[in-house]
Amino acid sequence: MKVAIVHDWLVVYAGAERVLEQMIKCYPEADVFSLIDFLPAAEREFLQDKRTTTSWLQRLPLARKYYRRCLSLMPLAIEQLDLSKYDLVLSSSHAVAKGVLTGPDQLHLSYVHSPMRYAWELQHQYLQLTGLANRSAGWAAAWMLHKMRIWDVRTANGVDAFMANSHFVKRRIWKAYRREAEVIYPPVDVNAFTGRVDKEAFYLTASRMVPYKRLDLIVEAFAGMPDKRLVVIGDGPEFKHIRAKANTPNIQLLGYQPDAVLRDYMQRAQAFLYAAEEDFGIVMAEAQAGGTPVIAYGKGGAAEIVRDLGHAEPPTGVLYGEQTASALMQAIRTFESNRAAMTSDACRQHAMRFSQERFRTQFRSFVERHLGAPD
Repeated sequence: MKVAIVHDWLVVYAGAERVLEQMIKCYPEADVFSLIDFLPAAEREFLQDKRTTTSWLQRLPLARKYYRRCLSLMPLAIEQLDLSKYDLVLSSSHAVAKGVLTGPDQLHLSYVHSPMRYAWELQHQYLQLTGLANRSAGWAAAWMLHKMRIWDVRTANGVDAFMANSHFVKRRIWKAYRREAEVIYPPVDVNAFTGRVDKEAFYLTASRMVPYKRLDLIVEAFAGMPDKRLVVIGDGPEFKHIRAKANTPNIQLLGYQPDAVLRDYMQRAQAFLYAAEEDFGIVMAEAQAGGTPVIAYGKGGAAEIVRDLGHAEPPTGVLYGEQTASALMQAIRTFESNRAAMTSDACRQHAMRFSQERFRTQFRSFVERHLGAPD
């Protein structure tokens, strides 16, 4: 049996690439395809020496820096990848990978991190945050996203079965494609963390600094709580904007940090903060694997990772219902009032549901069931 694994793009080792890594471990004989591959040498180890086959986007001038601006070209590019000689096609998709062309004698199973959020229910927020909503180019961007939605629905018909990375994404898949999906939570390297009990007097947040992560909201909240210390780890397009807001002495911006440094801070923090509406949110599960409670906006994957107050089992954090600085401030006060109920052991045990071993077992089982299904 010849196996192909299709990924959207390879530019950094992040959450989607961790899923790809485990997919390769499940099927080490598979060939890997991607729209582009600009992974630096230091981050290629997870590909296990595999050479990736890329699309013609790889050869476009300035593609390395401006690949996201090629969104309108990606459907055409993904359809040009020739997978005709493969029996089993596994796609890892948060954009267009599920749109590869397959025939009636090929089995295509797609692990969906999310339908394209910026093309579906977050289109208006995306256009607003990127400054396109009120500009002359806004209508062109809206039309392009309209065409992307049509393509996205049409190509869902080429997938034989879907996997979703959370129940939240499962509902989004049904809403967009009217297709059922089986939930297989993404893999978290829980063994890289230890459930540290002795916490220090600071709060931590860490993510890529892009608008929808809402780091500005977290910084604004701590600007209004000068008695509480916040450490921010991450880099990205919004860094200068966040730095301008973080103008009080209780907020420390560390920029990008290696994984070992991030793990250390995660394990020492008294709580990890998150303000985005995520499809899953691996970083929250990692914090809990380090025995650290999580205070998060209670929509999306956070509600599946964090066990809130009032649950029959010990809580592992606090969820708040409004994406505002004032709601976060209240959640922090609630956390501090109930801190004793959130033990390091409860947080770590709750995170063990997301281990890499559990992912590989469930992923292989899903594939084998569909390989054995009657025509």
